[in-house]
Amino acid sequence: MQTHTVTTPFGRRSMTLGMIASQVTAQTAPEGATVHKWHVFRDIKEARMALGATDRALAILDALLSFHPETAFYGDSALIVWPSNEQLIGRANGMSPATLRRHLANLVDCGLVVRRDSPNGKRYARKGQGGEIEQAYGFDLSPIVARAVEFKELAEAVRAEKKAYKVVKERLTICRRDIAKMIETGIEEGVPGNWGTVHVEYQAIISRLPRTAPRQVLEEVAAELDDLWTQIRDVLESFVKSQNLNANESQTERHIQNSNTESKTESERGLGIKREASGSAGETDNLRSLPKRELPLGIVLDACPNLLWLVKDGGGIRNWRDFLATTDLARPVLGISPSAWEDAKVAMGEQQAAITLAAIYQRTDQIKSPGGYLRNLTERAKEGKFSTWPMIMALLRAKLDAAKAVGAGVTEAEGELGAAQRLDRTQKRLEVSDNLRKSIDKWDHKA
Repeated sequence: MQTHTVTTPFGRRSMTLGMIASQVTAQTAPEGATVHKWHVFRDIKEARMALGATDRALAILDALLSFHPETAFYGDSALIVWPSNEQLIGRANGMSPATLRRHLANLVDCGLVVRRDSPNGKRYARKGQGGEIEQAYGFDLSPIVARAVEFKELAEAVRAEKKAYKVVKERLTICRRDIAKMIETGIEEGVPGNWGTVHVEYQAIISRLPRTAPRQVLEEVAAELDDLWTQIRDVLESFVKSQNLNANESQTERHIQNSNTESKTESERGLGIKREASGSAGETDNLRSLPKRELPLGIVLDACPNLLWLVKDGGGIRNWRDFLATTDLARPVLGISPSAWEDAKVAMGEQQAAITLAAIYQRTDQIKSPGGYLRNLTERAKEGKFSTWPMIMALLRAKLDAAKAVGAGVTEAEGELGAAQRLDRTQKRLEVSDNLRKSIDKWDHKA
C-alpha cells in the first residue's frame, strides 16, 4: 500500500495551484465508482477543445491508459502507471522526447493525469514481500474516475453544439439558395418589383459572413435571411394569386404587370419593392400610353443583337438570367462605373437597367459617354419619367428601315429573289405584331 502521496514535481518544475486542485479532485472519486476507461477516453476526445488538451496529449493519454492492465477503473484502486519515456515514445507513434515532455505537461495542466514523482524523478514501483505494490511513482490516472461524469457532460455539450452548428449551416445554405432562385424567378417571370434593390439587400446580409464564423453569428444572419425569404415569398405568392392563369399557351403572357398602381400588398411595402416607372402614379402622358407589361426577351434581343457578341463560346441568351449575366460583361466594356451601374439597378430595377444597358451597347458608336448617359437616364427613372419601351422601339424601327434599305439596294447580280428572302427572314425574326408596329410608328412620329 502507498505510504505517502507526492504533491510536488521533481526538479525545476514549479508547483501551481492548478496542480493542487487537480490532486484534490483526483482524491474525491465517489465511493464504489466504476468506469470503463476507454468510454471515458472517448468522452475526453469529444471534449478535447473544451478541456484545452492537444491531439498529441491525447495520444500520450491513450498510451498511458494502455499501460494499466485493467479496463474497468475503480475509485478505490491504485491507478498509477510508471512507463519510461522510451516506452511512452514507442506507444505514442514515435514522437520526439521534447514533444513528449511538452504534451505530458499539457495533460497535467488539463487535470487529466497527476504527477507522482519519486525522490530522484524516476518512475518505478516498490513491491512488498507478497508482490503487492507498496509505493508507486509515475502518473496517477485517478482523474479518469473522479471526473468521468464531468467529461461525459462536456462531451454531450460539445456534441449538441456541433449538431446545432450543422443545423444552422444547413438552414443558411437552403435559405441562400431559395432567396437567390426566388429573386431570379421574380426577374424572369416579370413580377413587379425593384429586384435590384432586393438583391443588394441580400448581398449586404451575406457579406457579413466571415470565412469561419461561430454559431451565434450564423444564427443572426440566418434570422435576417429568414425574414427576407418570407417577404420575397409573400410577394411572389401575391403575384401568383393575382393572375388568372390560363393553360392555353397561345393565350399565356408571362410578363404582365398590374396596372392598378394603388393596389399594393403589405408584403410589398415591407420588402421595399416598388413598381417600375412605367406603372407609377407620377408618369407623364407619354409613359401612360405604353403597354403595361414587360418587354419580351425576344424583342429586346432583336433590337440589341450586338449583345450576343459578348456571349462566350458562341452560346445564345436563352433566358433573363443569361441576359443579366451578359449585360454584366458589357458594363466594363462601355466604361460604366460600378457605382453608376448600381444606382441604375436601384432606380430602374435590375431587369430594366439591363435592357437600358443593352440599348446603350447597341448604340455605342453614337453615344460619346455611356456612363454619363446612363446616369441621366437613372435620374429620369427616379422621377418616374423613363421607360425602356421607347428605346427598344427606336432600335427596332432603325433595324426595319435598314433591312428595307438593304432590300431596295440589292444589285441585279444578287437577284431580287435572294434579297426578298433575306428581307422576309429579317422581318419574321423580329416577329413584330400589328399593334407593336403601330406603337413603333407612334413613337417614331413623336420623336
